[in-house]
Order: sequence, then structure tokens, then C-alpha cells
Amino acid sequence: MKLIVAFCLTAILALAANAQGDLQKLVDTENAFAGRAAEKGTKAAFLEFLADDSIVFNPGRSNGKQVWTARKESPALLSWYPIFADISGNGLIGYTTGPWEYRPKGKDDNPVAFGHYMTIWQKQQDGNFRAVLDLGVSHDKSALEEKLTTVDTSKQGPEVRSYAGDTAASFFETVTTQGAEKAYKKFAADDIRLMRGGKAPFVGKKAALKEVGASKNVLSVSKRMAFYGADDIAYSTNTYSTSKDGQKIETGNFVQIWKNRGGKWMIVMDIFVADPK
Repeated sequence: MKLIVAFCLTAILALAANAQGDLQKLVDTENAFAGRAAEKGTKAAFLEFLADDSIVFNPGRSNGKQVWTARKESPALLSWYPIFADISGNGLIGYTTGPWEYRPKGKDDNPVAFGHYMTIWQKQQDGNFRAVLDLGVSHDKSALEEKLTTVDTSKQGPEVRSYAGDTAASFFETVTTQGAEKAYKKFAADDIRLMRGGKAPFVGKKAALKEVGASKNVLSVSKRMAFYGADDIAYSTNTYSTSKDGQKIETGNFVQIWKNRGGKWMIVMDIFVADPK
């Protein structure tokens, strides 16, 4: 029995060490992505670091490689850096988020637009990470952050197998029947990061619930979600609309990242981006 326990503990520690190594590799890849944009241009960087089946929103869900291939060459620079990163226990899926700045005439120009991005990464067959989804919001300069935070994968709970899609479907049903605020109160993680256009990220459940509760518009979500994931991290993409007094106010796309916390799936990242009017 002692030998079995020792073997299991060694295996768990080895998995945690591998996950931590993958997390660092993920952050290094993100930084290399941003560095390539400064060196070779934004278009070249995206074409190099996007996966062939990557998703961007243009404004609707589109293939990232096709969107960036079709873009004209430009001296403009989109610069960014990660301030938070996490990865699945098996090291296959991770995500990064942080602030971005836009310089129309290149790196020597003054930034004229600011915001936060969220990128989802997947390990490819060659062992390298490539971005499979990229989305962001705009806001004023005062909301920029600096310090990088990563999750200590050695402290992540044991693997508990369950399907995150079932929980996501329950979240959508709660939005429909009880409203957005009650849905987030039930399914948001304590450390959720919530992003909305024109505003700084809301970090923590208390801040997220205050923002969701402040909106008097009725949120409606599509039942046709797309879902991908590992045993402990998964993400969904979907469309939404908001209405007031029966009149549609806004439409757009949203992405949620779910994490398995001791067998319970919770929303750890939530980003809504409105369609251009």
C-alpha cells in the first residue's frame, strides 16, 4: 500500500511539474507573438502564431488565418503583453489575457487606442502552442495593467471527469429563466475575469456581479453554442442580444472559459463584444 501511495504521489507531482512547464512555455509563446509583431508587423505575427483553424470575430465568427491573409499590409502596430495565464492539467489548452495598445504609424507612433485581449491557445502536434481563438475589448488608457500572474498548477485539484457543456447549457437556461445576474451568481468563479466593451476588466465575483446587475437590459443567448475543452478547462463561443422594453438594443459574440474546480465547473473568463452599429 505504501508503494502504491508513493507511486501515485510521484505521478501527481510529475504531472504538476509538466503543467507548470507548459504554462511557462505558453507565456513565452505569447511574448514571442507580441515580439514578432513589433519586429515584422502585426499581420505577419498573426499569420505565424494563429492555428490553421483559429477563430476571430470579424465581427462574426471567422477563420483567423483567412481574415489576416486578406488584410492589407500596414505600418500600424498592435502591441500587447500577458498579465494573466492559465493552462489545463494535461497542458493542451491554455489562455492568456492582458492589455493592448494600437499605434497607427508603427512602434514610434503614439498609441491612440487601448484595451484588453483574451487569447486561447492549443498545443499542436509539434509541441508548440498556437492561438485558436482571439478576442478583445477597447477601453481608455487608465485601465492598463502591468504585473503578470500565472496559476500555480501544483495546487490545482485532482482531475474530476465531467462534461462542461452540460453546465454551460444550465448557465444559458438560467439566463433565460431567471436573468443574467442570478446565472452569474450561480456559475461565476470567485476569481472570474469579466470583460465588457468600453470598460476596464472586472476581476473577482463581487465586481462581476455588480457590473452584470447594473444593466437593466434583458440578456438573451443563442442555444447554438460551440464547445471545446479538456478535462479541467473548456471554452464556449456563442452569440447574444440585449433588449429593453421588447426592443433589441445590441447584438454580439461572447466567449466563456470554464474551469473544473473540485468537480464543479465555474466561469473563470467571460468576454462580450458587441457588433458594430
